[in-house]
Amino acid sequence: MLEYQVTTHSYEETEKIGAQMANLLKIGDVVVLNGDLGAGKTALTRGLARGLGIKKNVKSPTFTLIREYQDGRIPLYHMDAYRLESSPDEDLGFDEYFNGNGITVVEWPQFIKDEIPEEHISINISRLSDTDRQIVFKLHGKKYADRKFGELQ
Repeated sequence: MLEYQVTTHSYEETEKIGAQMANLLKIGDVVVLNGDLGAGKTALTRGLARGLGIKKNVKSPTFTLIREYQDGRIPLYHMDAYRLESSPDEDLGFDEYFNGNGITVVEWPQFIKDEIPEEHISINISRLSDTDRQIVFKLHGKKYADRKFGELQ
């Protein structure tokens, strides 16, 4: 497993890291986001969407579970598994997303951990202050070995 770390100092910098990530991701990639409420998970995803050329406003899918964005160069599937804490065995067709034709981003992945593919990118976002965030990327699997996550800044 490869691990990389970056610190951002504003909401905009966190979005910028997401936009840079878009150039490193490929169809079929799965990204899981860990962090407390307000840590920056949706900000990172919003930047990723912008980097993919998605024009729609990206919002947290807390109440819909999954938001699909098809208008970029690669489709983006943004999931929020927080509400599944009480019913993690519900079959929502995750395999179709994880093995589909887009990039899948999952917030609160611990509630569907048995569904997450073995090969994935895990991102932990920690709040250091009101504006500063530490973002740690862990690349799980050989398919990510050649990705240049160490160059994100």
